[in-house]
Amino acid sequence: MTKGFSQILKMSIPIAILALGILYFNLNPKSFAYFPKCPFYSFTGLYCPGCGSQRAFHEMLHGNLWVGLQHNFLIILALLVIFYKFYVFYQNSFQKENTVKNILYHNAAPWVILVVVVSFWILRNIPMDPFIILAP
Repeated sequence: MTKGFSQILKMSIPIAILALGILYFNLNPKSFAYFPKCPFYSFTGLYCPGCGSQRAFHEMLHGNLWVGLQHNFLIILALLVIFYKFYVFYQNSFQKENTVKNILYHNAAPWVILVVVVSFWILRNIPMDPFIILAP
């Protein structure tokens, strides 16, 4: 990757995140039809692991953390992974050597994440207590 492109990438990612944050802060996905709907839910009537994440993100930006989590508890894992990736990326980009080792590159990390996501997917579609709380 060229140095100029790398600098553009480093600047464009935070700008894109800020733009999406402003969009989701100002527009409620429940109220506007142009936000994408879940194709898996549309075809099957079952919730996918991402169902409710747009509403959760909107509520969390407004400080309603519990309401946001009720839409999708898995957003906690998603936000942790995203923030951790940005932390490692920016820590390593300002140093000559990659001193921060990314634990997500460990062989077990994708398998752990896969088990959590698939388990969440299955459990949120069981229509009985206590699993009802996982549905958006």
